[in-house]
Amino acid sequence: MKSRDYYKILGVDKSARIEEIKKRYRELAKKHHPDANRGSKKSEELFKTISQAYETLKDKKKRKV
Repeated sequence: MKSRDYYKILGVDKSARIEEIKKRYRELAKKHHPDANRGSKKSEELFKTISQAYETLKDKKKRKV
């Protein structure tokens, strides 16, 4: 599996606080949500990637890895 830079995906620093990460995730999720971009495979894939990045970074244990 290819390693991904979740910080880069969300556009935040590695020192970003969880509030900052959450805010950026919500902005990107709203912009790329499949319901807002019907039929766009690119937006759908990007939404999944953004969601995966947020799920990883919001968890302190996963974030350390």
